[in-house]
Amino acid sequence: MNAIETVGLTKAFGEKHAVDALDLTVKRGEIYGFVGRNGAGKSTVMKMLAGLVLPTSGEIALLGEHQKPGCTSRRMGALIEEPGVLRSLTGLENVACRAMSLGVVDAERVAAETLQEVGLADAAHKRVKSYSLGMKQRLGLALALVGSPDLLLLDEPFNGLDPQGVRSVRDLIVSLARDRGVTVFISSLGDTDAITARPMVQRKNAMVSTSKPLTRYGVVREGRLVKELSAEEVEQACADHVLIRCTAPQFALSVLQDALPEGRFVMLGDDAIRAQGIASEEAGRALAGAGIVISELSVSHRDIEELFIGLMGEEGSAESQKANGALLRRKRAAKGGGRRA
Repeated sequence: MNAIETVGLTKAFGEKHAVDALDLTVKRGEIYGFVGRNGAGKSTVMKMLAGLVLPTSGEIALLGEHQKPGCTSRRMGALIEEPGVLRSLTGLENVACRAMSLGVVDAERVAAETLQEVGLADAAHKRVKSYSLGMKQRLGLALALVGSPDLLLLDEPFNGLDPQGVRSVRDLIVSLARDRGVTVFISSLGDTDAITARPMVQRKNAMVSTSKPLTRYGVVREGRLVKELSAEEVEQACADHVLIRCTAPQFALSVLQDALPEGRFVMLGDDAIRAQGIASEEAGRALAGAGIVISELSVSHRDIEELFIGLMGEEGSAESQKANGALLRRKRAAKGGGRRA
């Protein structure tokens, strides 16, 4: 049974289609990243799934149940844009009210446990009007979680969180899917690093990732799903690669394939060789041993933001292009370019 299934889902505002005949399937237990630039239709899709916006046409099924327009499933929790809270109440009171509305037994105890889970236990008795943006995001997540949902919709869930907050919320999302079988649908533009970052361990003088937060990605552009990628496909597209320029490139390619069969090698149009799955030192030794003169041996990493911004496309409003361009420039400035071997 699929957690989310839409067929021909469409939302039009006058002559403009914010969502255009969207066919989407999310399997049970997945953590699905819904990626797109500003104005691509992500939030509108989220709101239709949550019953907050009526579709113009199309069908929605959540957890195997067909959804009537404007209705929502009690087995679903959602954090979409700013959480709806009563600022004069405490965090605990807000979550307890939500729990009672869902018929949760011992609502105050469950609310306290949920606030503990999202890292708000120390602020449980503070009024929400004193909360920071990051605290409000955590409170919104608690409101989405309090009914023990089977499906979680999260729209930009890392907004306002500091690095420690991002890490703890990301770990919570992973544990919900791994330990409870919760399906998580995350809409994001700028949070792809946050939702794809992994715990790292030292292994053979290299840092190696140990878990995969997202299982699948969908890229939306102008209200349409234009590309889906598995976590493995994204990892391969963004993996470190070695760029090699040398004399006799065809011979060099043959040498590398024979000496390093575990690697993946591609001859580029300018006679450079792109290699993945090997160390630059290994390539250098193999080529030098064959008497091949190397003019360039460099290691580069494709930033995940660059990958998705390329897939999201350049068209759109000037405001969207400006926002997307600024995001990419920040990422490049923070991480720098390729590394020389």
